[in-house]
Amino acid sequence: MGIVKVDDDLHEEVRRASAVMCRSINAQAEFWMKIGMLAEANPTLSFTDIVKMQLAAVQAPPLEAAAA
Repeated sequence: MGIVKVDDDLHEEVRRASAVMCRSINAQAEFWMKIGMLAEANPTLSFTDIVKMQLAAVQAPPLEAAAA
């Protein structure tokens, strides 16, 4: 675990998003970092494709299948 310094405005965006997404501030920042890292590594994939890829990696059913 480490400490990452971020701009105050970005921290406020993370705080607001964490409230909407029901995540801690740290969990929201970690989510954004992970998705951003995967997006840079896979520039042709959409956000939805990246999330589906991550769900498949943990063998969780896609959200639309779980709702059925």
